[in-house]
Amino acid sequence: MILVFDIGNTNIKMGVFDGDELVDTLRMASSNKTGDEYWLLVKDMLEVKHIAPSDVVGAIVSSVNPNLNYTFEHMIESYFGFKPMTVGAGLKTGLYIKYDNPKELGADRVAGCVGAYKLYGGPCIVIDCGTATTFNVVTAGGELLGGAISFGLKAAAESLSASAARLPKVELAVPKTAVGKTTITNMQSGIIYGYSGMVEAMVERIKAETGLRDAKVIATGGISDLVNGCVSVIDVVDRTLTLRGLNILYKLNNNARA
Repeated sequence: MILVFDIGNTNIKMGVFDGDELVDTLRMASSNKTGDEYWLLVKDMLEVKHIAPSDVVGAIVSSVNPNLNYTFEHMIESYFGFKPMTVGAGLKTGLYIKYDNPKELGADRVAGCVGAYKLYGGPCIVIDCGTATTFNVVTAGGELLGGAISFGLKAAAESLSASAARLPKVELAVPKTAVGKTTITNMQSGIIYGYSGMVEAMVERIKAETGLRDAKVIATGGISDLVNGCVSVIDVVDRTLTLRGLNILYKLNNNARA
């Protein structure tokens, strides 16, 4: 069994893999918990699946939250008895990263692109709808060209209500019409349809600029299903894409070490 951890700014996603099979997933808040507290959550999940810690032979971590790196490295080493693999410089990806400074590219973006290219082929555009929204472009030959970073849908909604005293917090639900009749539906329309328009415009601009008109568009992240219902440019929604990419990275580099 292999454990994979995707440590984000808001949430931590964990997956348990038996070969290529994703056995189970767990989502935890990115907070100031100790390694022991995170261990209890991981332990509970493993027990539900009747997995003993001794069944786990490896782990890999991608992180965009440096404050939690040591916490998870220490937790894994303390309770599983080995150091985890980390996504960073020197790790084989199977891609040709064309970023000016590859060290600046987020580990989660690398894992998502590895997963998309391996599972769905190239060319592809990977959209991760998380705390931020990232667009990543991979060619048919496996070149990770770069991409774009924009605002996240939840962050935009929270910013709107926080910045305007008379605007309430709203549920991220798709309104029936773009022209709302209440403050709530006005906000839902502007937030969700406005965000969806940004996604469509970015995909069109990326395809035009790169010439990759046949690129498959793959969306992942917590709100990818919601966005997919409002746009016509997404071909595949895979909410476990980053976790699957991490499993691929682990196997690629574990085999390289052997």
